[in-house]
Amino acid sequence: MNAGREQTMDTISIDTKHELPPGWNVDPGKLGTAAGQVKSALLDLASPVYLAEAHGQLGAANALVPFPGAPVLAFAGALLAEDLGDPAFKAAHGVKYAYHGGAMANAIASENLVIALGKQGFLCSFGCAGLVPDRVEEGIRRIQAELPDGPYACNLIHAPAEEALERGAVERFLKLGVHTVEASAYLGLTEHIVLYRVAGLSRKSDGSVTIGNKVIAKISRTETARRFMEPAPPKIVARLLEQGRITAEQAQLSTLVPMADDITAEADSGGHTDNRPFLTLIPSIMALRDEIMSERNYAIPLRVGGGGGIGTPEAALAAFTMGVAYVVLGSVNQACIESGASEHTRKLLAEAEMADVTMAPAADMFEMGVRLQVLKRGTMFPMRAQKLYDLYREYDSIEAIPKPERLKIEEQIFRASLDDIWNSTIGFFRQRDPEMLERAMSSPKRKMALIFRWYLGLSSRWSNSGEKGRELDYQIWAGPSLGAFNAWVKGSYLEAFDARSAPDVALQILRGAAYLQRVQLLRLQGVKLTLEQRTYRPAR
Repeated sequence: MNAGREQTMDTISIDTKHELPPGWNVDPGKLGTAAGQVKSALLDLASPVYLAEAHGQLGAANALVPFPGAPVLAFAGALLAEDLGDPAFKAAHGVKYAYHGGAMANAIASENLVIALGKQGFLCSFGCAGLVPDRVEEGIRRIQAELPDGPYACNLIHAPAEEALERGAVERFLKLGVHTVEASAYLGLTEHIVLYRVAGLSRKSDGSVTIGNKVIAKISRTETARRFMEPAPPKIVARLLEQGRITAEQAQLSTLVPMADDITAEADSGGHTDNRPFLTLIPSIMALRDEIMSERNYAIPLRVGGGGGIGTPEAALAAFTMGVAYVVLGSVNQACIESGASEHTRKLLAEAEMADVTMAPAADMFEMGVRLQVLKRGTMFPMRAQKLYDLYREYDSIEAIPKPERLKIEEQIFRASLDDIWNSTIGFFRQRDPEMLERAMSSPKRKMALIFRWYLGLSSRWSNSGEKGRELDYQIWAGPSLGAFNAWVKGSYLEAFDARSAPDVALQILRGAAYLQRVQLLRLQGVKLTLEQRTYRPAR
């Protein structure tokens, strides 16, 4: 065979014949030279793949022979889906795969999703954000009954506008023995997340620290990452100690460990996002990790994972190649049958393309102008939410809004008078957060914010419950990774929205990443594969 032979669509070639260890031979009689045979050899991830030449044809085999045969020209080792990522992450969380199903609020990351992934060896976070403490407890108890030994995590979201929810969530986590939380949307550390972390510290007989409450911090900024990579703030720890909520030993031990075990660098994701480019965010967070590790010399190294924009094997492989300990998927899981999203929403998600997302005001941080990424195809929520935020910025009270504008939003958005919406809001916050209601009573601007948040808050619940007649108001969190996933599975069994099961999707992506890694290793040795051989498609 001539080196450098021009590649065709049905043959493979090799540019350079490397010298491999002597005695590396394959049986010429078992050398698969047809395009399909080479593909099959590559798909056997549990076995190494060896390329050799016999009778002028290049082919593949999965085993060496102890006798003379066709010399191996290139090879790639066995690589299973469970081999990807950091073994320390898998050991720490008791999982088989370096994969994390990220939290999606309002139980979109449902109990069913957590349980289904957990039973197959994947970590997933229960989407506690936005749920009242009693609902959080109900969900946790069900997960614990199905996964008594884990793995599972619960979402702890920073709620500056509803501190009672964050406080109530931590109280339930500690009461129920939840040992892993995914902390998200944090602008700065709060007393509640510090209490959760420090209250789980104890000393082993050898003097080392046991971290009973693990934290996975989802961040997109270096300044926030630093807070989680460093020990708990001394002032907050001192206050908790003074209040008798932690022990003196726990306060002392808090200086020896970081606030988080794992840092998820969240790039361009669905929901709360800074739309950070993955390729710039990951190296920045890893460099900060290395800097802090050299300063602190923690007994257990900090791990960095990656999420946001991962919806294909190529994206997962890119993340692992950059050195992430684990990958995080969210938007893709929302379209799966185990998610808390309604059938109508899952259908819309399964049809989305990469450009079918946009930014819209966030309900939980409405007054601060925080935005999140949502689906724009099939819903008018982004435009209607932006209209409400523009009115909030322009006027100081509901009464100051011109009558024509007020009538328009009452008819088109709220479908009720704002006075009726306010009465409904009063009843809601009396149960959920009476302190917030009291503050709104004395501030017309805050009252307006709560009324507008009625729509932003319910729109996501309508999407989850499949509220009839409100389809155009569904708030559906999604990132461009979902469009990439839909393009990848087009024409396969996973194209159908009702065929997508989260554990299966996760395995297909990880297996695909392992397959593509082997393809890349062969490519670096000068091997040119056909398009079909270079490609991984979902297959049962």
